[in-house]
Amino acid sequence: MAATKTTLKTIGSYAAIGDSFTEGVGDPGPGGTFLGWADRLAVLLADQREENEFRYANLAVRGRLLDQIVAEQVPRAKELAPDLVSFCAGGNDIIRPGSDPDDAAERFEAAVADLTGAVGQVMITTGFDTRGVPVLKHLRGKIATYNAHVRAIADRYDCPVLDLWSLKSVQDRRAWDDDRLHLSPEGHTRVALRAAQVLGLEVPTDPDQPWPPQQPRGSVDVTRDNIQWAREYLVPWIGRRLRGESSGDHVEAKRPDLLPL
Repeated sequence: MAATKTTLKTIGSYAAIGDSFTEGVGDPGPGGTFLGWADRLAVLLADQREENEFRYANLAVRGRLLDQIVAEQVPRAKELAPDLVSFCAGGNDIIRPGSDPDDAAERFEAAVADLTGAVGQVMITTGFDTRGVPVLKHLRGKIATYNAHVRAIADRYDCPVLDLWSLKSVQDRRAWDDDRLHLSPEGHTRVALRAAQVLGLEVPTDPDQPWPPQQPRGSVDVTRDNIQWAREYLVPWIGRRLRGESSGDHVEAKRPDLLPL
């Protein structure tokens, strides 16, 4: 695993930027909030410090496209100037018809260059492998192309990479919420553990450990189940992405300032 410029001992602050994945949708928290992998990673990082010595901000907002994240969240992350920023963006762009992963990658790289000059370390994130997801599996080639760009950008700017494509445990249906578009609490936990590994932290369990045996579900009409899922979740989700909307009412960053954790 490649060394990073900022070591665990010096990570005293962390800001997460991105969309619903980083906000934590699918991982319910207290009072109608979400937890998510970034919050869980922040706890793991805070455990390496003395009490009240670690600060964390989650600037991610569901539904945001790459340019929106760059315009709204990157300046705030630069202003906060934390030791670590996690940057996951572009997934909502790639699923739009006619989108160009090469163009998105150019805009992503410009944001990475901007961030790396203002914060301690930028950890960037690849997209998931969608081979097992109805409809989205047809976008697998575009996602792979974008991921290749992300890895090249990481090499150029010495950024650690949270590689979600290679995280085999999230290929299991239990890693995903009922909408199959956002991770479940266990899925978010596994991503947090992998992110901690990328940063050099010893984790309590392997994020890619096998899932326990699953009880047989009986006879299931897979085609009918997929059609129902597409109508209930996928079509509305794609519609929101096409319009550049978030889910539901106006949503703001859930933790916009570096606060003690």
